[in-house]
Amino acid sequence: MIKLGFKHPWVEFGTYLTLGFAVCFALYLYSIVLEHGIDYPFLVVNLFLALIPLLLSWRLSVVLKTKLWSAWEPLIITFLWLLFLPNSFYMISDYIHLQALPNNTILYNAILFSAFIYLALFIGIASLYQVHTELKKRISSISAAAVITIVIIGCSFAIYLGRDLRWDSWDIVLNPGGLLFDISNLLLKPSTYPDMGRTISGFFVLIGFSYTLAFKTGRLLWKRGAADLAKRLKNDIRTQ
Repeated sequence: MIKLGFKHPWVEFGTYLTLGFAVCFALYLYSIVLEHGIDYPFLVVNLFLALIPLLLSWRLSVVLKTKLWSAWEPLIITFLWLLFLPNSFYMISDYIHLQALPNNTILYNAILFSAFIYLALFIGIASLYQVHTELKKRISSISAAAVITIVIIGCSFAIYLGRDLRWDSWDIVLNPGGLLFDISNLLLKPSTYPDMGRTISGFFVLIGFSYTLAFKTGRLLWKRGAADLAKRLKNDIRTQ
């Protein structure tokens, strides 16, 4: 049985994630007081939806320690992860609600929205990184990067479906026929949706850039930490 102390990476990560949620809800509660009871429940709902893919990717990484990815449990978890991952990045589109808010509160609300959106984006990137890491253990780095690129394209497409056509993850189960009809119409008659191309490409560039920056920064810091550790061990050996 694995013992998790406070310094365990997962415990530290969970602590800071909990702190992030606490900051978001503190800002949210203050906005209710500031605007005399006017609140934005979609921010809370969307943030909790954004957390689902992180829980799924964590579960996937645990299951893959003892099972092949082709087994039924990892496949189901992967399917659900692909289904809910766009929710983490979808919150970026919530900035659209700022245009309908009173001018005297728009600056504070920009801070409020940014807190929720930043945390959701961070959760999405962390979840994507977990799956990317598992892929790199099984296929080449180039192939893993290609898979992640396809996933990001899929997320960008799903965000367009959610924001412009008002579909969500549950509709794959609740209304698959209507969803498939709209998707086929998008693919067969793209000219009737003039905003589709720039919306999808815009989200792809933003998500891809954010993930690449976080991924490369994390790897550089890890290499620097590993190099410092090796240097300390080498010095300790010399002094003995």
